Amino acid sequence: FSELREYTHGFFSNVAEIMDDGFTQYLPHVVPLAFSSCNLDDGSAVDIDDSDEDENINGFGGVSSDDEAHDEPRARNISIRTGVLDEKAAATQALGLFALHTKSSYAPYLEESLKILIRHSSYFHEDVRLQAIIALKYILTAAQAVFQSQNEGPAKAKEVLDTVMNIYIKTVTEDDDKEVVAQACMSIADIIKDIAYMAVEPYMPRLVEATLVLLREESACQQAESDCEIDDDDAEHDEVLMDAVSDLLPAFAKSMGCHFAPIFAKLFEPLMKFTRASRPPQDRTMVVACLAEVAQDMGAPIAGYIDAVMPLVLKELASPVATNRRNAAFCVGELCKNGGESTLKYYSDILRGLYPLFGESEPDDAVRDNAAGAVARMIMVHPESIPLNQVLPVFLKVLPLKEDHEESMAVYSCVCNLVLSSNPQILCLVPDLVNLFAQVAVSPVETSEVKAQIGRAFSHLISLYGHQMQPILSNLSPTHANALAAIAPKS
Repeated sequence: FSELREYTHGFFSNVAEIMDDGFTQYLPHVVPLAFSSCNLDDGSAVDIDDSDEDENINGFGGVSSDDEAHDEPRARNISIRTGVLDEKAAATQALGLFALHTKSSYAPYLEESLKILIRHSSYFHEDVRLQAIIALKYILTAAQAVFQSQNEGPAKAKEVLDTVMNIYIKTVTEDDDKEVVAQACMSIADIIKDIAYMAVEPYMPRLVEATLVLLREESACQQAESDCEIDDDDAEHDEVLMDAVSDLLPAFAKSMGCHFAPIFAKLFEPLMKFTRASRPPQDRTMVVACLAEVAQDMGAPIAGYIDAVMPLVLKELASPVATNRRNAAFCVGELCKNGGESTLKYYSDILRGLYPLFGESEPDDAVRDNAAGAVARMIMVHPESIPLNQVLPVFLKVLPLKEDHEESMAVYSCVCNLVLSSNPQILCLVPDLVNLFAQVAVSPVETSEVKAQIGRAFSHLISLYGHQMQPILSNLSPTHANALAAIAPKS
């Protein structure tokens, strides 16, 4: 470690790779070094343009990180030392990682780190701004750990949250770099998911407005590209940016539940603009995935949008792109689960759209798993509207799930509920069920909760058929038979 420290260039990147929760002992050695690198003089600005009375396009005036004035004339040509710039970006990243991994032990360095990150969030170069935006969320995590045991802790933590959220909201609308804006969006979404809604409620009006600006493609980073030709890198940055923007809506929905409905009403039309035929396939699947997650967490209010979105989702089920098919399958299941009676008229079309995803022509296991999840949700909410005698054999044939085990609870809950209710359409498939239950029982990736459900359903089959089950069980390997016996409830 002491030898590594001699080489400042690359030092912080190497430290980031080896850092863990036992890193606290090194803080007195490395944090001052990071502070020193963050405060390095990075060069000089020349050819000053003082014609603009306002701040430059990303709202960040000044050139050097040490210049805290935000109303300086904009420098058109900048001369910097690239090595210093790289070191400053790496040191900025390191401050965030130090805070993340040491949390309350980072208390002595919290105030100075925050000052540096505030300054670097408006730095002239996007590499440093990006690392500051990432690090601010980690500093917030550390601050919450530091202040939780102090009498004035909640007020101090609120001050840090205020600082971080204000920087993020400003960055979203005013920064001219798409990657920086995307990171700000992802950080906002993470914060909303991590803390109670009451803590983020004061920021919601500005967050919603910032989201609208991005969905309308009116932010500074989206306007900047109109001045130059759009190349492949721009297209990739667009995709990264809009994926990040689309993470905000599900974060709002997860935090607010059904109370998100009035806000979603404002965001819906700007979001749907990305589904037009002129948009690339990744835009459409971004919207479909967003709608699925919103439906999942907003719940019943999604019913008002079924007629507007179902034609899009059905079309996406037949997309040549696997990601699009997968997201569409997940979405259609969540729409049926939460959309109430308004989805029933689409059931036949949905089943027709899902059917090819269960066949050998579907090459992607994750797509098939999500199709199974969709059918499971449809059965759970409206079993009377599903021709179970036709659907269940096809459904069970693709199980167990191969890749997307986030679908496990929905899929296996559906199967187990049908068994436990002694549904005649599934009881005629007992050999398939036992084989499925055995494979789930031995799976190292399925949760104990899923296996407990499987165990109860298996016991129910034993109670119904007794010795008639013996020929089926004797066909199982000892490993599978023992695993089934282990998860069955002990009477």
